[in-house]
Amino acid sequence: MVKLRLKRCGRKHCTTYRIVAIDVRSRRQGSELRKVGFYDPIKKQTHLNIPAILYFLERGAQPTETVRDILKKAEVFN
Repeated sequence: MVKLRLKRCGRKHCTTYRIVAIDVRSRRQGSELRKVGFYDPIKKQTHLNIPAILYFLERGAQPTETVRDILKKAEVFN
């Protein structure tokens, strides 16, 4: 099963996250299937690849709670 979840990157105290499509059994820092977005909680910036996100959602990918909240703010979800 595939999930859309956050992958941590950046340095200490300046964390940014990539939103990735990844297999459920992989670790947080494991190899992803595809990068589908970027989230910076400090600057409150979000960049999303909407077609790629919709592609994975149509094929049964489940977003985590945090990613679901980010997608709702971007109006991908209702």
